[in-house]
Amino acid sequence: MIAADTSALSSYFKGEQNRETDLVHDAFRAGELVVPPVVVTEMLSDPLARRDMLETVAEFYQLPVHEGYWVRAGEARRHLAQKRLKAKTADALIAQSCIDHDVALITRDGDFRHFAKHCGLKLL
Repeated sequence: MIAADTSALSSYFKGEQNRETDLVHDAFRAGELVVPPVVVTEMLSDPLARRDMLETVAEFYQLPVHEGYWVRAGEARRHLAQKRLKAKTADALIAQSCIDHDVALITRDGDFRHFAKHCGLKLL
């Protein structure tokens, strides 16, 4: 399994060509693409989203939330904040979902590097 965040999926559905969209494409074709639940919410919230994208995203396998997820996500965010590092709530939720499932994340968002360095997130 390989997870993708909103930045990578948005880029993919816009038809952009970059390293991350290639990774999304390959994972999607191989049947390995999964998404954290927060990514589904973010993608489906886009008022300019095309119908085909909305239908596709709604069908992606969503990583289930494990017991204690919310606490662990909050602790990870606090850990980064104590280091004065940027850690948005949605990013903490996405990162924790991937950490809980030991799934690497495809992202175009550099803020996830803090979760990788200090919290155990695997990035592709």
